[in-house]
Amino acid sequence: MQKKERDLVLTIFKNLFNSLKPRKFTGELKGTDHFGNKYFEIPADDNRNKRARYFEPIGKEDGFDREVPAEWEAWLRGRRKDPPAEEEVIRNYNLALEKKKKALEIEEMFKGTKEKLPALGAAKGKDSFPEYPEYELAPGTKNPKWKSEN
Repeated sequence: MQKKERDLVLTIFKNLFNSLKPRKFTGELKGTDHFGNKYFEIPADDNRNKRARYFEPIGKEDGFDREVPAEWEAWLRGRRKDPPAEEEVIRNYNLALEKKKKALEIEEMFKGTKEKLPALGAAKGKDSFPEYPEYELAPGTKNPKWKSEN
């Protein structure tokens, strides 16, 4: 029983000492995109169960609010196992540009054909409800449009 307690104290001091040492994150370069961002991966080791993935934007002063292609973002978040090939990123980027171009053409084609629809729920108050001759308009008052069979 003494041995387990000593191991626990030793582990606590070892972790404390390791946390005070400066860390060096040296990841392996996995690729770059057409924006100039560089993508890195730190492999898993005994302290880390998962691989760490990160990117360095080309303009460091801009921070991490840079545009990242969807394929690289999926890889960064762990939704992809392997990094995307440069051809795949370029192909998908060209496809997106083509879709934007076609959308502009369609919008230009149907530009003047939009009709204004009446706003739903525009009528408010008592007049907006349907009126049926067999129902009372108010409790105890009969609808004058209703013809009684008596």
